[in-house]
Amino acid sequence: MKKQKVVTLDLSGCQSLGEIHQRIKKAFAFPDFYGENWSAFWDLLWSECDADRIVVLGLGCFPEKYQWHIDKMQEILQRLKEHRAKYDEQIEIELHS
Repeated sequence: MKKQKVVTLDLSGCQSLGEIHQRIKKAFAFPDFYGENWSAFWDLLWSECDADRIVVLGLGCFPEKYQWHIDKMQEILQRLKEHRAKYDEQIEIELHS
């Protein structure tokens, strides 16, 4: 039985959009050329992420000014799930406040 690969992204206490992207880079082990924007997140997520499960923590602690970014990240994670389903691959996405 294959061991499940889990990526945990803890966004608790983030104070800026740059910090969000730095935590994304570290959690997903993205290369140094990660562009720290949502297009780059999508590009590397579908091409480099081999996780079976992604757990995102700390979503409920952001000020309103970051809500668009949090929504965008969730949209991209959902798109990854749909993309993998097309190829009969499963990925669990867990979002926690």
